Amino acid sequence: MSTVVEKFRLFFELVKFEHSVFALPYAYIGAFYALAPRWPSLVQLVWITVAMVGARSFAFVVNRTADRKIDAGNPRTADRAVPSGRIKTWELVLIAALVLAVFLFSVWQLAPITRRLWPIVLAAFLAYPYTKRFTPLCHYWLGLCLGLAPVGAWVAVGGAISAPAPWLFGAAVLLWTAGFDIIYATQDVECDVRDGIHSMPADMGIAPALFQTRVTHVLTVALLVLGGAFAGAGFLWYAAVAVAAGLLWYENSIVTPEDLTRVDAAFFTTNGMIAVAVFAGALFDRLVA
Repeated sequence: MSTVVEKFRLFFELVKFEHSVFALPYAYIGAFYALAPRWPSLVQLVWITVAMVGARSFAFVVNRTADRKIDAGNPRTADRAVPSGRIKTWELVLIAALVLAVFLFSVWQLAPITRRLWPIVLAAFLAYPYTKRFTPLCHYWLGLCLGLAPVGAWVAVGGAISAPAPWLFGAAVLLWTAGFDIIYATQDVECDVRDGIHSMPADMGIAPALFQTRVTHVLTVALLVLGGAFAGAGFLWYAAVAVAAGLLWYENSIVTPEDLTRVDAAFFTTNGMIAVAVFAGALFDRLVA
């Protein structure tokens, strides 16, 4: 029994469910505005949640598997369950198969169009771990993976795929994610250069990379405003975007080329607050509409 409990603990550590806070709120935002003034059903929201958790769990397993040798050579990541050998290869295959099955089953409970589009999501997730072998644009590919969330949820509840709002929300998430992933990558510059792994900080230098993050985050705010306009959002949405803008300013102010000690605070804590703030803005905006 203790072995089983330990395996479950390692599984939750592997897929990092807490990181769902980055993409799941934006999936809900897509669903909230897709049918306005109507609401998606509770059943639809439940299946969107299951699909999102299944998809991102699959993506994490694939990423950890592909990067196990790279992670083993990095002191920051060497003690993770996969590079340390506490989770075996056959266990990774089994976990990937299970969470993929969960994702596919939930997709089949949503709008029929999702049954044709799911391979795009899987292809993006499968390609991401290998982009860092070839290009520093890997941060933007990760952003693309998360940016599919509002678009996927929009069409999953019956929204028109041709509508501009979900694509603008998705583009905002793409740039927001790329920006904070660049910040996260500043921790591994020495190992990335040594191992030939591409990232903006490793390829361009930390200062130019962090400037790039600031640009992507300014564009994020602009796209959230524009997406809200096309979605017919009200005052509370824009108030939440203003809060997010303030948090993005704070995030970029606490990480500098001279001081990288607060990367974790910028990466997880602040970005989690941003996602929750924007989600709350969308929720209350729709409730009072």
